[in-house]
Amino acid sequence: MKKRRIKKTYALLLAFSMLVVLALSGCTGGKSAGEVAPEGKGDSGGSSGEQVTITHYTMDSEDRTFIEKLVPDFEAKHPNIKVRIEKAPYEQFDSKLQTLIAGGKSPDVTSHYGYGGFAEYFNKDMLLDMNDIIKEDGFKASDYSIPEDLMDIYTIKDHVYGIPVNMYVTLMLYNKDMFDAANVPYPPSDYEDKSWTFDKMVEEAKKMTHVSDDIAKTQYGVDFTWSERDMRPLYFGVEPYSQDTWTNGGVPSETHFDSPEVMATYNKLFDLILKDKVSPTTEWSKSVAGQNGDAFVTGKVGMTVSGSWSLAGSNDFPFEVGVAAVPAGGNDKIRSVLFVDPLFILKGSKHPKEAFEWIKYLVSEEVQEKSIDLSGGNPPVNTKAAEAYYKHFEGIDPEDVKKVYEGAVKYGFESYNHLITNYSQINDMFINEMQPIDTGHKTVEEVMPTIQKKVMEIIKR
Repeated sequence: MKKRRIKKTYALLLAFSMLVVLALSGCTGGKSAGEVAPEGKGDSGGSSGEQVTITHYTMDSEDRTFIEKLVPDFEAKHPNIKVRIEKAPYEQFDSKLQTLIAGGKSPDVTSHYGYGGFAEYFNKDMLLDMNDIIKEDGFKASDYSIPEDLMDIYTIKDHVYGIPVNMYVTLMLYNKDMFDAANVPYPPSDYEDKSWTFDKMVEEAKKMTHVSDDIAKTQYGVDFTWSERDMRPLYFGVEPYSQDTWTNGGVPSETHFDSPEVMATYNKLFDLILKDKVSPTTEWSKSVAGQNGDAFVTGKVGMTVSGSWSLAGSNDFPFEVGVAAVPAGGNDKIRSVLFVDPLFILKGSKHPKEAFEWIKYLVSEEVQEKSIDLSGGNPPVNTKAAEAYYKHFEGIDPEDVKKVYEGAVKYGFESYNHLITNYSQINDMFINEMQPIDTGHKTVEEVMPTIQKKVMEIIKR
C-alpha cells in the first residue's frame, strides 16, 4: 500500500511540475569535477582539477551537525572539493533556506529537516533532477545497499530528486524495570506475533499504572503518541484523506476528519487518557519532564510508541530498555510510519556533480557505519551498515531491533508530512485544536468538525 501510494503521489506532483522539471533537467546536469571553475572565479565553468567549495545546509542539532567530523576525510579523498557546513535551528530552517536561495546563495546539498516536506520543495521547483548526474556517474543504489523501494520515495516518473540517507520507523520502547516490578512479560518484537494487540497493550498497561495525589508516586503504563495527529486513524484502518491525494499533487479533494469512523479512532486513543487512565495527560507529562521533555525518559511510563529517533538516547536512560513491535490496532496493513530522510541537490547549486560526490560518500557503507556513533544513533539507509545499527544499543538484543525494523518496514506508511501540501500548517492546526480534548474540556465530536473545516481551508491555500 505504501509503495503504491508513493508512486501515485509523484504522478500527481508531476502533473503540476512536469514541463518545468523536464525543461530544467536538461540543463542542470552540472559539470564534472574537471569542468568546474576555480574557486571565486566565475560560474561553473573552468579547468580540470580546480578546487571548488560546496555547501551542505543542515539543521543545527547534534544528530545532524556531526557531518562536520566527516568533512576532513572526504576532502582528503577529494582534494578538489571543499565542504562547508551551514546550519540553522529547526524553527528557522525553511525560512533561512528560502532567504539563501532568494539571495543567490543557494546551498548545494540539503534535506527537508524543517517544517516543509518533499512535496513543498518539489512544488516550489527547488530540487535538481539527478538523472543526468546519476547516468554519467554510473550510480546504482544497489552498490550502496539502498533498497529500491526507498529510492522510489523520491523518484517521480523515473526522475530521481533525492537519495535516501536515514530511515526512521515507528517502534515501541518499554521500561524493563517497570515490567519486572509488575511481573508483566515483555512485549514481542515480532510483528507476526498475533497475540500483541492494542487491547492486550491496554491490559498490560493497567498492571503498571498507579495514580496518586503524590506526583512522585504516579506512573502510567503507556504513552501512545503514534506519529502526527492526522495520521493516527490509519493505525485502525481508517483513511482521513481521500485516495486522490496520491494522484493530485499532495492536494486531497476530500478529507474525512468529522466522519464517524475517524472520530471513533480518536476516541479510542483519547480513552487511554480519559477513560482507561493508563496514559498520562499532557499536563502531567510536562510536570515530570518539562515543556518539551519525554515522560518515558523519566522512568514513570512503562511503554511508549514513538519514532526510532527516541531509541538514539536509550543508552543514557536510567533504566533497562527493551524494544517491541507496535501492537496491532485491528488493521493488518499499517502499524508504522516511516520517515525516510533524503539528501537533495538544489537547483541553485553551481557544483552539482561535486555535491553528488559528497552524497555518495555519506551513503557509503563505511561512512554510514561511522555516522551511527557520531550521530548518537541515526539509522542508516545502507542495509549492510544497518547490521552495525542493530548492535548499537546497550542492553537491547540486536535481533529485537532488527525484527522491529523489518516489521515496521513491512507494515509501514511513508509519513504524510513529506507528501501533503502545506503540511506544517496542518500539523500546527491539529496541535492547537486538539488541545481541549487533551485536557478533557471538549469531546472529539465537538472538535473534529472544526478541524475538518480548517484542514480543507489550509489545503486550498
